Amino acid sequence: MAYPQRSPDDHYVTDTSDLQLETESILYKHLPTNPESPPPLQRTSIFSFSAIDTIMTWQHRDGGFGGGPGQQAHLLPTYASVCALAIVGRPGPGGGWDQIDREKMYEFFMSLKQPDGSFLVSHDAEVDVRGIYCLLVVAHLLDILTPDLLDGTPAFIASCQTYEGGFSCASQPYFSAEADESTVLLDALRPPLGEAHGGYTFCALASWIMLQPYLKLHGRTDPQPFVNYRKLIRWLVLLQGNTIELGGFRGRTNKLVDGCYSWWVGGCFTLLASQGIGGGHGRDVEPTAEAQDEGEWDDVEEPVWSKLSLQRYILCAGQHPSGGLRDKPPKPADSYHSLYCLVGLSTAQHNVYLSQARRAHIAAQWRSPPGYTNEELRKTSFLEALSWAEEEGGSHILGSSANRVNATHPIFSLTMTHTEAFMLHFYKQAISRSK
Repeated sequence: MAYPQRSPDDHYVTDTSDLQLETESILYKHLPTNPESPPPLQRTSIFSFSAIDTIMTWQHRDGGFGGGPGQQAHLLPTYASVCALAIVGRPGPGGGWDQIDREKMYEFFMSLKQPDGSFLVSHDAEVDVRGIYCLLVVAHLLDILTPDLLDGTPAFIASCQTYEGGFSCASQPYFSAEADESTVLLDALRPPLGEAHGGYTFCALASWIMLQPYLKLHGRTDPQPFVNYRKLIRWLVLLQGNTIELGGFRGRTNKLVDGCYSWWVGGCFTLLASQGIGGGHGRDVEPTAEAQDEGEWDDVEEPVWSKLSLQRYILCAGQHPSGGLRDKPPKPADSYHSLYCLVGLSTAQHNVYLSQARRAHIAAQWRSPPGYTNEELRKTSFLEALSWAEEEGGSHILGSSANRVNATHPIFSLTMTHTEAFMLHFYKQAISRSK
């Protein structure tokens, strides 16, 4: 194949342009001779151990999970622990699910809440939108959402959007700190802190999507918080690498491509499509035979990013020869990049969308157990979370069928089946299979 065009340096060589050139030279060696036939996905055996007992030793006595036994509770390991239990755990004694202290979890979350609607990631720590995403995922999965928990959070999320269109880690809540250490909370404009970043952006956008039921039911503030989708999708599209970068994603403007952004950036497009932005929307109803017979066009918007190019990057450059996945060659594989390369591969292979037919099917079977408050918020959040479906015939696998991975829930980073089983348990619901 022809040698791909190098990224331009405008005849002004810098350390950054040298690093870009070096990266492109390495990636070029991983370009497949046939772009449609990448190396197969390596499926080596995975170690197994008694994960449930280990994870439960991380639960803090005051709620939440730490990174290890006896460690301080923190939103990020709380998210990781609960998601891990959704995968390996089960209901009943010793299964992990019923040993999660939901009451103390909620108290822990509320203890982290700040006046501007944000949350600390742990006690005496910083505010970070990634922590808010982790909190909202856990609150959705465990059925501990309340209006008090979510009050002010949509406005905080919206305030983190930068001039580029992506999101930073936080925003400045105060105009100034007075001499007596009192502070005045800004009502509207809160300057974002830091530059737009792929990880922050996914967490902010997923949080924004999770907050939509709350906004519709309780969002009566004026002015309403607002996310500029047009600026956001423009910034996201420009983060996909060119041919010599094998179509991988970078996490920030003018940075190198990295396998983990296959999910942090690539995963944003499914979320935006659910809001009618960016093309590639799934649908429930296939075109009728009559329409096809009459020669009518099946008008479907194409996605604004290349899914096949991302699959090529992950399979050709993301896989380490010894197993596992990585940032890029010649770096080693690690658990973090293995996870986010695989879920990135999933989002590039499957078209997952909000199905109105599935939503109606679940809504018809909703049951309201006695003694629950905030019933409308519970029900709407449950329906939104489980209405995601994989479009039939919408999968495109690069290479052989051995490269196929399961569809992933676009918000929770769990498989669809794990998400459903976990939420059905905690919301005390039962869903029959749709016909």
